[in-house]
Amino acid sequence: MRIAVAGGTGTVGRYVVDTARARGHGVAVLSRSRGVDVRTGSGLEAALEGVEAVVDVTNPGTTEREAATAFFTEVSGRLHTVGAACGVRHLVTLSIVGIDRAAGYGYYAAKLAQERAVLAGPVPATVLRATQFHEFAGQVLAWGRQRSTAHVPSLRVQTVAARTVGRVLVELVEAGPAGTVPDLAGPEPADLVALARALAERRGLGVAVVADPAPAEIPEDALLPGAGARLEGPTFRAWLAGPDALPTT
Repeated sequence: MRIAVAGGTGTVGRYVVDTARARGHGVAVLSRSRGVDVRTGSGLEAALEGVEAVVDVTNPGTTEREAATAFFTEVSGRLHTVGAACGVRHLVTLSIVGIDRAAGYGYYAAKLAQERAVLAGPVPATVLRATQFHEFAGQVLAWGRQRSTAHVPSLRVQTVAARTVGRVLVELVEAGPAGTVPDLAGPEPADLVALARALAERRGLGVAVVADPAPAEIPEDALLPGAGARLEGPTFRAWLAGPDALPTT
């Protein structure tokens, strides 16, 4: 089938694209660099010609509640309205494990709004909640770095490889619309600070990782998967030893 990937150049999107192509699907990458703005709809109708399913892994680039909510709901609405008009039969959206338990955190409240918009639209949909990615350790190192130190929140996580998330999203496309499906997580719970320290050492960053308190809006263990979750490798340790743990540039 022909699959469009909104956010197909991002952390997970590139793995969705690679997996879909490896499994014999045609792929359209929906990104502004390819002339498509999924928020405004510019170029979207032409890009969705002949597309049967859309995978949405877009990100607004902000964690501020109102801005992120506006982005997610507008993108979801646009994919539904233009997608339905173009004959799209399935919209698969990536969300985050635990957002209902930490809805006081602005970005997670925005993701909940996105889920509601996705499931309420005219195109049959699937929503997958995944835990934080193994790659998240590198993101928090970058966010919290101050010269020779990096401040990282002490959060219990059960990270999963972005490559694995990309594969599972393609499997869900192939399976057909299913509403909200079981959580996806990695095999092992861990403290984010420990993961960040291990990644900093692997990349030779030469920074001291300082543990900060978790945000008050995120309760303890809120980001761990629920009962019945799908657990998929590789472990963080195995991922750390492979090429995906190293910067791409």
